[in-house]
Amino acid sequence: MAITPDTKDWTWVLNKPCAECGLAAGDVDPATVGDRIRAALPRWEEALGREDARERPDEDTWSPTEYACHVRDVFRVFAGRAELMLEQDDPQFASWDQDETAVADNYDTQDPADVAPQLVEAGERVADVFDAVPDDAWPRTGRRADGASFTVATLAQYFLHDIEHHLHDVRA
Repeated sequence: MAITPDTKDWTWVLNKPCAECGLAAGDVDPATVGDRIRAALPRWEEALGREDARERPDEDTWSPTEYACHVRDVFRVFAGRAELMLEQDDPQFASWDQDETAVADNYDTQDPADVAPQLVEAGERVADVFDAVPDDAWPRTGRRADGASFTVATLAQYFLHDIEHHLHDVRA
């Protein structure tokens, strides 16, 4: 059963708190993102261990497992984007269609017991990437294909919102 794609431009979370999850991403010290990701990993594991982990709460909402698959992939994509920003001057990121990925990778049929260690591994990796950002590299820039521009700092904040927001979505 397909989910309606999310077409919102979520970059606004850098300028005001999210009314849904409450995070004021733009106020987060980007140097703390690695620690915050590591703190979130057990909550994701707990959500994936629930009996209802594969159940959608309604026809328009992903199951906790589908959200976890998305988060695992967000970890991977943003680790790559941060590394690219640290290696190149103002790179443009390859496009990533999260909804296309969900369908192509069959998020709805993945086993939560398999997803949990994959999510933790990818989370630890991205946390390590953000932990290793030198103080003078936070202002480095990169761009999405749609023209949205980020510094390493704002990329970390924007990324963190996605992870914490989805914890709110799965009530973990």
